[in-house]
Amino acid sequence: MIVSRLSLRDFRTYDRVQVPLGPGLTVVHGRNGAGKTNLLEGLYFGCTARSCRTSNEREVLRFDQAAARIEVEGHDRDGDHTIAVGFQPGEDKRIKVDGVPVARLLDAAVRPLVSVFLPERLELVKGPPALRRSHLDAVITALWPGRTANRTAYRQALAQRNALLARYKHGRGGREALAAWDLELARHGIALRDDRAQAVALLQDPFAEIAAELGLTGAGELRYRPRTKATTAAELAAELAERVDSDLERGFTGHGPHRDDLALLRDGRELRVYGSQGEQRLALLALLLAERDVLAAERGAPPLLLLDDVMSELDADRRALLVARITAAGQSLVTTTDLAHVPGAEDASVVRLHVTPGAVHVDAPGLRAVDAA
Repeated sequence: MIVSRLSLRDFRTYDRVQVPLGPGLTVVHGRNGAGKTNLLEGLYFGCTARSCRTSNEREVLRFDQAAARIEVEGHDRDGDHTIAVGFQPGEDKRIKVDGVPVARLLDAAVRPLVSVFLPERLELVKGPPALRRSHLDAVITALWPGRTANRTAYRQALAQRNALLARYKHGRGGREALAAWDLELARHGIALRDDRAQAVALLQDPFAEIAAELGLTGAGELRYRPRTKATTAAELAAELAERVDSDLERGFTGHGPHRDDLALLRDGRELRVYGSQGEQRLALLALLLAERDVLAAERGAPPLLLLDDVMSELDADRRALLVARITAAGQSLVTTTDLAHVPGAEDASVVRLHVTPGAVHVDAPGLRAVDAA
């Protein structure tokens, strides 16, 4: 799905605003603090029904407002589509796709795939393994939607096994029921492990190539680190059985794919530990671009790419390479404080959105300016 228009009401610093997006590159420019990232976040919220910046979604409401509404209009091979997300704290989100209520956008076939780079997302590189596991699992869902069931089934089996362990620790159950859940957990765990390994194998070569292209010195590498060495469900179940005493003492399962990690490396050293912030930024950008390429190959279309403040730390040659890559195919939105930092921003095919506090002014041939009310 190509997004053609975004509408925000009472979202962050915006009262009401409607802006067009180009089918290729859209550049959002303005001074620091004007609201560029808020606009990008609103687009992400409309495509996913969640924020890319905060877990406390009350923060997305404009001051003194009770609710926010986001609409995304676009089209695909089947025609025009509209996604509407209404958010009011304390209530379920009201989501409609083409006027039909849905419980989750994840279940909507017309939902645009979207990938986002924010400075805050450096935690994906330098933060705890849980962030990287979750991200990798989201990539798997985008690549192979049908495989989401593997992760769901594993989580359910893990929750059940942990509940049994907790009851035993508090003297309210026996250990005999664990064997059956060991096998169930192992069956889904091996499937999840294989999905992750396959996804990382697809990402490795494009990641290394793009990292070098963007200027990461040394050989870039993605390395999947599964907690288990098992190759079959029976072997993983045996590993769980060997650790059952320590699990009973702790009251939870300490072994399995829920302890896996994804390492980003340069010359064999983890960027999480040994990389500078600049190197970590390049690695994160390379990872997102590699995912975009793989998704384009597997799904037939690249995701909408949202890049916030990514040009300022690249030299002129790297900026040109990045713009050439993201404009070769697919739709992208880039924020910047200076149009000169985005090569080709003055081209007639590029939609330019100039953000001032509370308003967005459209500067592109053939497009009407739509300002905040």
